[in-house]
Amino acid sequence: MNRRIMMRAMMQGAAALLAGGVLASKAWAAPFASRRIAVTTRGAGRDVVLIAGLASGPGLWNGVVGALPGYRWHLAHVRGFAGLAADANASGPLVQPLADEIARYIAAAGLERPAIVGHSMGGTLAMMLGLKGLAGRLMVVDMLPEGAAMVGGTAQGMGFLADQLGQYFTGTKAGRAYLAQMLADMPGARGSDPDVIANALRDLANVDLGPQLARLTAPMEVVYAVGSDAAQAGEIGRTFRAAYAAKRGVRLVPIGPSGHVVMADQPARFNAVLGDFLKGF
Repeated sequence: MNRRIMMRAMMQGAAALLAGGVLASKAWAAPFASRRIAVTTRGAGRDVVLIAGLASGPGLWNGVVGALPGYRWHLAHVRGFAGLAADANASGPLVQPLADEIARYIAAAGLERPAIVGHSMGGTLAMMLGLKGLAGRLMVVDMLPEGAAMVGGTAQGMGFLADQLGQYFTGTKAGRAYLAQMLADMPGARGSDPDVIANALRDLANVDLGPQLARLTAPMEVVYAVGSDAAQAGEIGRTFRAAYAAKRGVRLVPIGPSGHVVMADQPARFNAVLGDFLKGF
């Protein structure tokens, strides 16, 4: 794949990941102070941490929270996404500091091995928290262990290109305008900070958790989106099975026809799958 084609693939992948945003969240109070995340709680029962994807806020999970009573939901909102000011996320590395900060929240809130559910980039964060031994059980929604693989690349092959793409998005007038337009066109992504998004995309392209999957001890389920084309659905399934093969006992569940935002495209089916997943918790 030549450099121009790889750059185009990265930009298309960025748009696809940004499509993870749906409705912006309401402002709920939460007893936790952080310059990187805001966390709100709803409901009562066993603890479940919900992490939305790139540019999304907690509104992504409104249909889930309303449909599945009996749990105390902890909804993480990344600063710089969906209307929150960037604060400490305005520059520098993002993904690892976010995982560390959510881990700090889990400790501060006294959560003992909660269920952790993450969509897209949130799935990457969920796996990182699982690798810290913090998850009682773990669900990843439409995300591969290697971020660049979501656009057909590898961290080794696309990491440098991702750095260049991030510089284009944040360091040039044309790049900032292009990213701002993408954010404006994505429901739920409005109000997201372009610098934070660009840094997140760069970080995700350099993440590869595949070699560490065997260390995950918590029960794990991976939900992934498939379209209506059977051949393409089969190819997607093979990709996910190969990517998660190192995790012993992992359960993979396709849901379709759906795009990247499974919980919005197929809410009844997604809620049923998540409900079954949480019953054993």
